[in-house]
Amino acid sequence: MLLILALVFLASMVTCHILAVRQGRNPVFWGALGAIFGPVAIIAVLASNPETKK
Repeated sequence: MLLILALVFLASMVTCHILAVRQGRNPVFWGALGAIFGPVAIIAVLASNPETKK
């Protein structure tokens, strides 16, 4: 059970990192949030507005 939970959080970290790169956000920050908060962080990165370059 613990292994499954660890894999879910690892997958969340990688997913948050990839989504952050696509949206122009800090991938290290979002990857860390994915590792800490799991699937909730994926929802947060999807809900955040993409960075606009000035």
